[in-house]
Formats: sequence, C-alpha cells, structure tokens
Amino acid sequence: MSKLIGILIIVLILVGIISYLIRIYNKLIMLKFNVDKSFANIDVILKQRADEIPNLIEIIKQYKGYEQETLEKLTLIRTQYMRSTSPDEKVKLQNDMSKMLSNILVVSENYPDLKANTSFVALQQRVSQLEDHIADRREFFNESVNMYNIGITEFPNVLIAKPINYKQKNLLEISDQEKAYHGIKF
Repeated sequence: MSKLIGILIIVLILVGIISYLIRIYNKLIMLKFNVDKSFANIDVILKQRADEIPNLIEIIKQYKGYEQETLEKLTLIRTQYMRSTSPDEKVKLQNDMSKMLSNILVVSENYPDLKANTSFVALQQRVSQLEDHIADRREFFNESVNMYNIGITEFPNVLIAKPINYKQKNLLEISDQEKAYHGIKF
C-alpha cells in the first residue's frame, strides 16, 4: 500500500511539472503571436507610408540644391523595407526610415518654394496623418514586445524559450527629431 501511495505521489508530481511546463510554453506562444499581430497591424500603415515616399522624393527632386544624398538613402531604406520579410528587420528599417523622413521634413523648412508647393504640402499632411496612426499603434506594438522580452527572459520561462530559439525583439524607436519641440511658428 505504501508503495502504491509513493508511485501515486510521483505520478502527481510529474503531472504537475508537465502541466506547469505546458502553461509556460503556451504563455510564450501567446506572447509571440501577440507581437506578430501587433506588428501586422502597424505594418499596414508602415507600408502606406513607404508607398508615399516615391511621391515625396519626386516632388523634392524638382528643387535644385536639395540634399540628393538624403533622398538616395531614403530610397534605399524604402526598397529594403519593401523587400524585407522579417519583422525584426522591418522594425530596424522603419526606425531608420522615420529618422530620414524627419530629416527631410525638417530640412524642407530651408526651401520656401518647396513649402509653398501644394503637392508637397498635401503629401506632407498625408505623411503626418500616417505618422499619427503609427504613433498610436507603436505604443501597442512596443508594449507587446516588452511583455514578450520579459516573458522569454523570466525564470523558469527562459529554460523553455532558449531551446525553442526565442530571441529578444526590437522596439519601434522614437527619433530625436520626433522628440524635439521647435515651438509654434507663424
């Protein structure tokens, strides 16, 4: 009888350990899919913004003396973004694209004719609207990434996350230009 109780206790302990490991695994899967879903939501708007870049570049090219190197870099980043399939790579490229777009919009202040161009103004407003949508979704994406990164590094989760090759993910960053406040201009 005591042997039967001993076997029963061992079986219950094993069932408890296995169910605990399954719960950890399921939590990690849920965190991963939550990040994927939040990135898919933001990726739609990022693609819309990337689609506006050729129009922006075409309008800006009409103005002599404009920073050609900046436009070339932006075109290259956009091309890489459109070809990329990896969410981590897209996040990095999106961060670079945001910095470049901010530079272009800030530098455009030095070109009064460009600022007066109705096509440029309309495109600038469109990009600004897209940036607002990106900011809304960036918060949810970054929260999802943060929860995922914490989830895969917590003990004992890390014991399961490492063997299934879960790695830290990048946040969508806010550029210094986006953080800067230049006051209201009249």
